[in-house]
Amino acid sequence: MAVDYKWIVLGNTTIGSLMAAIDLSIVLIALPTIFVELPQTGISEGIWIILGYELVTATLIMNFGRLGDMFGRVRTYNIGFAVFTVGSLLCSLSQTGLELIILRLFQAVGAALIWSNSPAIITDAFPASERGRALGINQAAIVSGSVIGLVLGGVLTSTLGWRSIFWVNVPIGILGTLWAYYELKELGQITRGEKLDIPGNITFAVGLSLLLLGITFGSLDGFGTLNEILLIAGVALLFAFIGIEAKIRDPMIQLSLFKNRIFASGNFAVLCFSLARGGYNFMLVFYFQGALGYDPLTAGLFLIPTSATVVFFGPLSGWLSDVRGPRWLASGGLAVMSLAFLVFAQLPARVNYLTLLIPMILLGIGVGLFSSPNRSITLGSVPPSRRGIAAGTNSTMANIGILLSLGAIVVLLSASVPKSILLNVFSGMGSSGSGPTIGLADFTTGMHNVWYFAAGLSFLGVIPTIIGYKNARELNKVVETR
Repeated sequence: MAVDYKWIVLGNTTIGSLMAAIDLSIVLIALPTIFVELPQTGISEGIWIILGYELVTATLIMNFGRLGDMFGRVRTYNIGFAVFTVGSLLCSLSQTGLELIILRLFQAVGAALIWSNSPAIITDAFPASERGRALGINQAAIVSGSVIGLVLGGVLTSTLGWRSIFWVNVPIGILGTLWAYYELKELGQITRGEKLDIPGNITFAVGLSLLLLGITFGSLDGFGTLNEILLIAGVALLFAFIGIEAKIRDPMIQLSLFKNRIFASGNFAVLCFSLARGGYNFMLVFYFQGALGYDPLTAGLFLIPTSATVVFFGPLSGWLSDVRGPRWLASGGLAVMSLAFLVFAQLPARVNYLTLLIPMILLGIGVGLFSSPNRSITLGSVPPSRRGIAAGTNSTMANIGILLSLGAIVVLLSASVPKSILLNVFSGMGSSGSGPTIGLADFTTGMHNVWYFAAGLSFLGVIPTIIGYKNARELNKVVETR
């Protein structure tokens, strides 16, 4: 019996999301080892191995969504699979920290092509009554990938070295590329006559890059004249970007979409969500490995409960949102996240792992409840011909949130933790084995500040989900008939 096409779509896009998600967590768990073993890799280079990847996806994902609308979502998605696979192989050959940063930028181009088009491809293939469940399954795959990456990264780094973490993407990427090429077909409506927003994209990319460079180098080295210039120039370019988008014919971000109450609310909520959640694994990886001295595998295993909880609650919340609507699921998820971060902020420097499980599981519940209902209702609020750019906008907001979250972490840690202690923690030398941990009290103070920051942002995101999602299901049904 032939498999229904929509399940082929879900299977292939899930593999793509899984591959990209594995890469995020697998690199993160290996980062302390990369600090030590890869020549010319200091704190700044190590942070930009993560930041650079996120920056490229945040700045390109919108135009790649537009490319999908213009030339076909399946075609651009398939190119992304191939680029990501080649980029992964090249990353494993890096000889310095700077080389790895550059090759991660290339790899991120493939990830942006995958992420900008896969939600729209799923939305095209599934009816509205099943869309939340399908996106929930896809979201669960993303979180599953983060779980797999944490464990696999720990195993590979401990046994074969950090370079092996990039090899795992190669066979998955080859399989996914060939499967997408031969099996996926274009269902979306092709938009003719539009152009890419080159001025807007350059202004946005350069502005965000300068802002993040100013934040990271200023926090670590002091806010001198150069770093202040970077910050001011970055902010000025981002304001200029908004002006360009308001005037250009085919903007990178279609500001008119934000006149839609549901679309605007969903994107603001996901920005708050990503700002709060974006640096969670980053913090705990360095807490477990750098501050407490656990090996990569143990640290990866310790992080599983949150991701495993999301895997369970993601599809469940997607199904419930199809039946009951997204409003209270999304707002409740953010409220539970806020509670989880507040619990984290009360814990001492050394805590029993069973006690730590309480906020970790709470956070997983909150993330699982929020993610798929929010994405389903946000993409469903726009006409089918605009779903590529809508998906790109939503993913851009998420990536901007993650970027700014990592930048905020650097600021908050640098404000309360001496640079020498940060260097020890980031390089995995914060623990002296069975003896006292170097600088643990200072690092814990900084970590508590991060958790309070995340709790406040999670709670802020509750507001648009309650106000903006009123009558959302009825309004989206009207959009489906257009």
